[in-house]
Order: sequence, then C-alpha cells, then structure tokens
Amino acid sequence: MLLRLLRHYLRPHWKLLVGVLIFQLAQSIAALFLPALNANIINDGVLKGDTNYILRYGGIMLLITVGQVICSIVAVYFGAKAAMGFGRDLRGAIFHRVSVFSEREVSKFGAPSLITRTTNDVQQVQILVLMTCTLLVSAPILAIGGVIAALQQDVGLSWILAIAVPMMLIAIGSIIIRVVPQFRALQKRIDTVNRVLREQLTGIRVVRAFVREKVEVDRFDLANKDVTASALRAGRLFALVFPLVMLIMFSTSVAVQWFGAFRINDGTLQIGTLSAFLAYIIQILTAVMMATFMAIMIPRAAVSSDRIAEVLATESSVVPPLAPVTTLRSAGTVEFRGVSFAYPGAESAVLKNLDFTVAPGTTTAIIGSTGAGKTTLISLMPRLFDVTDGEVLVDGVDVRDLDPDLLWSRIGLVPQIGYLFSGTIASNLRYGNPDASDDDLWTALEIAQAKDFVKETPDQLEATVSQGGTNFSGGQRQRLAIARALVKKSEILVFDDSFSALDTATDARLRAALTKRARGTTRVVVAQRVSSILDADQILVLDHGEIVGRGTHAELLASSETYAEIVNSQLKAEEVA
Repeated sequence: MLLRLLRHYLRPHWKLLVGVLIFQLAQSIAALFLPALNANIINDGVLKGDTNYILRYGGIMLLITVGQVICSIVAVYFGAKAAMGFGRDLRGAIFHRVSVFSEREVSKFGAPSLITRTTNDVQQVQILVLMTCTLLVSAPILAIGGVIAALQQDVGLSWILAIAVPMMLIAIGSIIIRVVPQFRALQKRIDTVNRVLREQLTGIRVVRAFVREKVEVDRFDLANKDVTASALRAGRLFALVFPLVMLIMFSTSVAVQWFGAFRINDGTLQIGTLSAFLAYIIQILTAVMMATFMAIMIPRAAVSSDRIAEVLATESSVVPPLAPVTTLRSAGTVEFRGVSFAYPGAESAVLKNLDFTVAPGTTTAIIGSTGAGKTTLISLMPRLFDVTDGEVLVDGVDVRDLDPDLLWSRIGLVPQIGYLFSGTIASNLRYGNPDASDDDLWTALEIAQAKDFVKETPDQLEATVSQGGTNFSGGQRQRLAIARALVKKSEILVFDDSFSALDTATDARLRAALTKRARGTTRVVVAQRVSSILDADQILVLDHGEIVGRGTHAELLASSETYAEIVNSQLKAEEVA
C-alpha cells in the first residue's frame, strides 16, 4: 500500500525526482573520487616531496568538493519540494474524501482518528519521501561505487568488508523486526489521546459542572502514559542502532589499519592506498547505515500509509446518482413514502414505515420523547443518510436521484447545536449565500431576533466570531444559525430543536416573524417544547420510530394519548415553576 501511495501521489512531481536523482548521482560520484585523489597526493606528492603535485591535485579536490556541495544542496532542495508537494496532495485527497463521507463513515472512523490520519500519518509518509530523496538515493551509489573503488585500491583487505557489511545488516535488521509492532501500536495510542483530549475540550462545561476534573485528568494521564510507553519502547530499540553502527564502523576501521600496517611494513601496500581504502570502507558502512536507517522509517510509514489508504478506499454510503436530476419545480414539497431506517449493526430500525407529506408553504412539527428518531428523520431530507427502505421525495423527486448541490440548495438546515465558524458575523451569515447584501443579512437577523445584540457589538456585522462561536451565548449562537439559514433563502427550512436555548418570549417573536416574513417557505420543526409548535399546520408525534399521531394541536389533544401526556407534563412543569 505504501508503494501504491508513493507511486500515485509522487507522479506529478516526477521532474523534481529526476533532478534529485541526477544531482545525488553527481555528488555521490564526486564523493567517490575524493579518497582516490587523496591517496595519489599522499603516495605521489607527500612521500616524494612534490609540492606542485600536491597543489595541483589539491586544487582538483577543492573544485570537486565545491561541486559536490552545490549538487547536494540542489538535490536536497528538489527533494524537499517534492516531499512537501506530496504531503500537500495527500492531505488534500484525504480531506476531499472525508468531505463526501456521510455521517455513517465519519462515525465509523471517528473524528480524532480522521484528524490523526490527515496530520500525523501523512507526516510520517512525507518524512519518508524527504529522507529517501536526501539519503536513500545516494546510499546504493556510495555502497556499490565504494566497493568497486575499494577493490581497485587493494583486494587483499576486502575480506574485512565482506565481514563488516553482513554484521551491520544482521544487527540492524534484528532491531527493525522488533520495532515495527511498536510503531503500529504507537499510532493507535495517538488516536486515543486525540479522542480523549477532544472529548474533554468539547465537554469542558460538563466536566466542571460535575466536578470531574480529577477523573478526566487521570483518564488523559492514562492515555498519555500509554503513548509515552509505546514511544519509549520504540525509542529504546531505535537507540541501539547508532551504538551498534559506530561499534561496527570503528571496529572495521581498527581492523583495516591493523592488518594494513603489516602490509605497509612488508612493502606490499602504500600509506595513501591504505588511507583511501579506509575512507571507502567508511563510505560503504555509512551508506549501509543510511539504508538501514531508512529501513527503520519504512515500517512506521507503512503503518501510516495503511491507515491513510483505509480512508481513501472507503466509499461514502451516500452515493451521488449517475444521471442526477438537475432541475426542480420551485414548490417546497417534502414527502416520505414507506420510509424505514436502521443504523448499521442495529438490532431494530430507528424509523419504521413513515408516510407523510409536508405541503408547500406550511409548517410541520415533529415531537416525541428522547430517542424517538426525530433527528434521524430530518437527517434523511438533506440526505445525510440514505433510507433503508422507502423513498424521501423533494418536489416529487427521490433525493437519491437529485444532484446533491441542487438538493442542498433547496434545504436550509439549522442543527440542534448552532455551530459557528471562526471569522465574523457577516462571513458566517454568508456561508450559504456569498452574494448576500448587508441588507439581506440585517433582514435575516431581524427575523431571527438577533438584530438587537448584533447592533450592540462595536463592529456589528464585522464582529469577530471565535471557533465554534464560543464568544456568544447558546441562545445567540442559535439565533445566528437561524439567520444563516434564512440568508440562504431555501425553499425548505428544517429546524432541529433550534429554539431550545431561547426563552419563551423570544421563541414566540421568532416564530411570529417567520410566519409573517418567510411566507411561502416550507418549514419542518423538531421541538421538545409544545409552546413552539402550537400554531403548526401539521404535528407528527413520534414514538419508537413510528408516527402515533398526526394533526393540529387541538386535534391531537383529542385523539393522541401520547401527545396529551407530553402536553400535560409540560403544563404541570410550567405551573410548578
């Protein structure tokens, strides 16, 4: 899988990779020439006292060294550029894949894991690409070229090389085999830390309200210690590499000089040749060390590439139609025909045999106990999920046959939690309609009962909104989210318990403004508060995923026992208050 990812996402950067190969080859060849020239200077210059020879070949060595440095810099630059481009493209591919996931796929992976895969896992593969361009390309050239050059200098000492290289490969290979499982476990534990931290930051108010700080600190500490333990186990194994490499390199150097000294004493080996042979031995072992160092990085990158490929290979359960419908009559009709829905692996369906129609320009309210399936029901309209059985139709067309952009343009969804993006109030309101004028924004704010508090802010429409809208209260965020949906000017407005953070008076004014100013817009409202749906044209009562009552408020009081119980329980609660 690692090779497949590299092949696919490095293909656009092939020119840079060719440049890396050319310049790394040039600098490696230059590095192989230097020991031989140094041997000539010692043998034919220093020992013979020929100053001109020393200066002439010394100048050649200097020019080759300058060329080597320049080639190395250019090769590293090209390699870094290719690696950064690779990382950018891979992160973009993951982001675009996740952006088309339905709620089902996002829940399957989990937000913390998707974040880790997009950041940490991509970084591991990106580092591998960078190190390959800067180290691994030159390693085989130096190793093979070094062996040939060393044999040209002296064959008699080559047996030392035949012992040293296998020793290094065996020593480092045994470490690599043990470190791979540790890297695999480490990535999973990083997922866990991200998940725990995300939960704690998101639920910080709940943590403080229930005085659970110590419990959450202990929970994070446990996850953090697991990551630390895995990293330490991998680090301890990894720390053995360099001492072993240094031991083998220095032992080889001592052996070369020890046995070479006897050859020099016998007159069968020159001092310069011994110096060159020793330099080539160091080059060869360094190249082997670089290759094995890369071999340590490859397993971790392979683990990360598998996790990345798992995301890229996952298709959304909400598949765009092959021949989508791209035009609709502007009516705003929503119809459910025999709709059932079950989550994957669930024992029973959440929604069962739902049949109802929301007429254009009317308000349909959905009420029921917690877990009745209200949010799931409205999630089927914009096709956040696909129905298990039956059909959901918008203006007479099955949502599975509609072009997704057309469907989403017809529906303005206000979620239960009014999430705002970092930026300004204006940028948030224009999220669904970038061309909206300031007058459009103020009109939407007025209908959503948000105009007063926005005018009170010093910068008004340009007031700063922090991530998630945390610099506004829950009620203010809900009203801004409602205004955002109104600015979109969709034919169908869907409110998922979007008035829960509003007081009764504000709720009443907002509903009255919607009725007066958004006339002709189809509205579907999920509510827990009966007072929010008293004037609805149609009320659907859900119980365990089934419609157990439908009609107006007055009709349901007389015909639906479930609805009457909900109304009576809320009235009693209000009387007690």
